[in-house]
Amino acid sequence: MAKPTKHASKICLAFSAIAAVGILIGLLVGSPMIIVVALIPSVAYEVYRTEGPSTRWASWALAIVLVLQALFMVFDVSLDVASLLGYASRDVAGYEVPLGDIKVVGPAVMAVLALILMSRTRGRYTKWLAVNIIVTSFALIYVLDHTVFVRWIQLAVDVLAERAG
Repeated sequence: MAKPTKHASKICLAFSAIAAVGILIGLLVGSPMIIVVALIPSVAYEVYRTEGPSTRWASWALAIVLVLQALFMVFDVSLDVASLLGYASRDVAGYEVPLGDIKVVGPAVMAVLALILMSRTRGRYTKWLAVNIIVTSFALIYVLDHTVFVRWIQLAVDVLAERAG
């Protein structure tokens, strides 16, 4: 059964504002945890709104990755996923995810899961929330490690160029 949409626009707008303020403050003070906290409402509402099998698993995986991300940051867990797996990057649902420190891989996985939500849903509010999550995840990557952020931008440009041409 479709979720009610009576107040969905106002809720998504409020969560977009929370994400934007969290990104701005997080970038200004260099605090990734502020960005993670600002992402919680969008992810929680995304989990509530999704209904299809593929979107439901993607939204729940997104919530799990966000919780793990917060725990890794709170407990300052550092783990080089690339050396652990022996790969510099992995293909996740058709998207190349560069590997490295677990705290940077988390937001990259969240962005990919949000891309999956955008491509597999018909709901405009789910797409709206997915955009919030993607933008916030990229801001989180930038605060955590701007060199990885630059690699992601290059990767995105390459993918877009490949699909366009």
